[in-house]
Amino acid sequence: MDAEAGDHELMARLASGYDLALNALMHRWSDRVISFLYRMTGRHDIAADLAQETFVKVYQARKRYRPRGGEFSTWLFTIASNLAKNHARWRSRHPEVSLDASTDDESTSLPEPRSTAASPDQAAVSHETEEQVHAAILALPGDLREALLLFTHQQLGYVDIARITRCSPKAVETRIYRARQILKERLKDLR
Repeated sequence: MDAEAGDHELMARLASGYDLALNALMHRWSDRVISFLYRMTGRHDIAADLAQETFVKVYQARKRYRPRGGEFSTWLFTIASNLAKNHARWRSRHPEVSLDASTDDESTSLPEPRSTAASPDQAAVSHETEEQVHAAILALPGDLREALLLFTHQQLGYVDIARITRCSPKAVETRIYRARQILKERLKDLR
């Protein structure tokens, strides 16, 4: 029954006391939220924690939620984006010192390539390229990285991204352009 319900309807059910509606929303959105947060933070464990916190915030705001002509996804990714920014600020004030460097390397690496047809050499090159691209995206300024990821990985439009980032659609367009130009310059040796 919940699988067919729209996001706004599920939020209305959640607000009226039907807590299982949150499960349907989490089932529908958690992979995309985790993916976005992973690309924002560079760490799977942090992305999973922030995604969980995102849905806690959704639950806490269930009675205040009002669809104001926007999509549920815009509201949801605004929450996730704000949590990622808060986490980045916190990390800048509380740097992490690892006692085991190999643990950090494992948590920030990308998953192994899925193609079984590639030779070990091709897989190694592909993995190395993915790591370089991922590192270049993580090195982007936060506002550029956020706009680029929402556009390319979440397929949100400029207007929705503008609502999430609290700027104009033209500023979003500029941020995406600047992010692409920086990545093009940093990754020019990969071609």
